[in-house]
Amino acid sequence: MQALARLSQFVGRTFAIWTLLFAVLAFYSPETFKWIGPHVVTLLGIIMFGMGLTLSKKDFAEVGRRPGMVLIGVLSQFIIMPGLAWLLCKILALPPEIAIGVILVGCCPGGTASNVMAYLARGDVALSVAITSVTTLLAPVVTPALIYLLASAWLEVSAAALFWSIVQVVILPIVLGLIVQALLGKHVKAFVDVLPLVSVVAIVAIVTAVVAGSQERIATTGLTIFAVVVLHNGLGLVLGYLLAKAFGLNVAQRKTMSIEVGMQNSGLGAALATMHFSPLAAVPSAIFSVWHNISGPIAATIFQRFKDDDATAGAPAQPAATPAAAE
Repeated sequence: MQALARLSQFVGRTFAIWTLLFAVLAFYSPETFKWIGPHVVTLLGIIMFGMGLTLSKKDFAEVGRRPGMVLIGVLSQFIIMPGLAWLLCKILALPPEIAIGVILVGCCPGGTASNVMAYLARGDVALSVAITSVTTLLAPVVTPALIYLLASAWLEVSAAALFWSIVQVVILPIVLGLIVQALLGKHVKAFVDVLPLVSVVAIVAIVTAVVAGSQERIATTGLTIFAVVVLHNGLGLVLGYLLAKAFGLNVAQRKTMSIEVGMQNSGLGAALATMHFSPLAAVPSAIFSVWHNISGPIAATIFQRFKDDDATAGAPAQPAATPAAAE
C-alpha cells in the first residue's frame, strides 16, 4: 500500500503532464477514447466522493472562526470569475457554444487543487479548504443561477435541470463520502492516501473524453479557446490577490484568495456542458483543467518569494491528500 501511495503522490505532482499527454493522444486518435464520453458524470462523482472522504469538522469550524474572510473568498469566487467570463465572451464575440462553455467554468465553485497550491505558495491552507468547501456546497444553487443569468443570451438554460445535476454529481457523492468516513473512521486512511491517483485518472479521462468528442471543432477553435482560458485564469489570479489586499488581508491570505479565485472545478464544468449543452461547450473546461494545473504551480512558485507580513502566516501543515488534486 505504501508503494501505491508513493505512486499516487508522484502522479498527483505530475498531473499536468499526464493530462496534456492524453489530451494530445485523444486529439490525434479520437476514436480510441470516445467510449469514455458516457462515463464523464460517473468519473466526476468519484472525484467528489473522494472529497467527502477527506472533509473534516475542522474544515467547517474554520468557517465559524473566520466568517468574514470566508465570505470574502466565496463572494470573490462567485463574482470575479463569472463576471470575467461574461466580459471576455462579450468583448471577443465568442460563438454561442464556446461562450456557454467559458461561462460554465467561470460559474463553477473552486477546485480542491487550490488547497494544494495554497500550501505550495505558503498561503493560508485552512482558509483555502474552508472557502473551497463552502463554494462547493453552495454550487447547486449559486452555479445554476449564475449560468442562467449570464449565459441565457447565448443559449437556452434550465436552472432547475442544472441544480439537480449538481446535486447528483457533487452533493450526493460528497455526502456519501462523509457517511463512509463516519462509519469506517481510521479504516478510510489507507484509501485516502491513494485518492490523488484515483482523481488524476478520473480527471484525465474526463479531459480525454471531451477532446475526443470535439476533435474537429477544437482543430478550428482550439487556439481561441486556449487564449480565453489563459486570460480568464490569469485575470482571476491577479484580481483575487488585489481584492484581498484591498480588504486588508495579510500576504498569506492574499495568496490564498488569489489561488481560490483563479482555480475552478473544471471537471464539474465539463460534466455540466456534456449533460446539458454540447461537447464543444465542454472544451473550455477541459482546457482550463490542463492550464490551471500549469499556472497554479507557477503562481505558487512566484508567491513563495513574497515576504509574509504575519509571523503566523507561514506554511501550515500540509493538507491531507486532496482527492481532487487534479481538478
